[in-house]
Amino acid sequence: MTPIRVLIVDDHPILRAGLLGLLASQPEFTVIGEAANGREAVALVRHALPDVVLIDLRMPEMDGVSAIREMRALTPDLHILVLTTYDSDADILRAVEAGATGYLLKETPREELFAAIRATARGQSVLSPTVASRLVNRTRNSIERALSAREIEVLQLVARGTSNKLIARELSISEATVKTHLLHVFEKLNVDDRTAAVTTAVERGIIRL
Repeated sequence: MTPIRVLIVDDHPILRAGLLGLLASQPEFTVIGEAANGREAVALVRHALPDVVLIDLRMPEMDGVSAIREMRALTPDLHILVLTTYDSDADILRAVEAGATGYLLKETPREELFAAIRATARGQSVLSPTVASRLVNRTRNSIERALSAREIEVLQLVARGTSNKLIARELSISEATVKTHLLHVFEKLNVDDRTAAVTTAVERGIIRL
């Protein structure tokens, strides 16, 4: 059986060495290169032709998400498995939207990592249980508790530091209506105040600062 060609991308030398040793212990894998940042990874993908890219998200020069986007632009059918410590909704969504095939946390046991690499090489989507749960919950929340267009307008003005009085004037509604919209926003986003509402909305990509 032809070994699966893996490119390791992580800015921590010790972690790269650990992954190299781990994969070298399995005859089904061949590490064809290492990169310390996204820019190096993109350059290697151009000529190394890996089957699977194992990549972290937070790196200097070019982060993982940007690298994923550029690598997929170069090789649309490239299989990319994120291996990171970051599991926030924003990190997961940005990586998946950029084209990541799978998303695992660094706490993943070695046998699960091996299985994930094999599945990724076959083009199958692999998500750690924590990540899968977050995506399911976010999808459910976006469907069941979506903000209305007016609520988003109000929240966008709140994000700019606009008072309720000025929001009412801007949207030609009463202050009481502004407060009602905000109460609905707090309930749907499961937050208690304006700051938390803005922060959560930005993380979920509902509004932009």
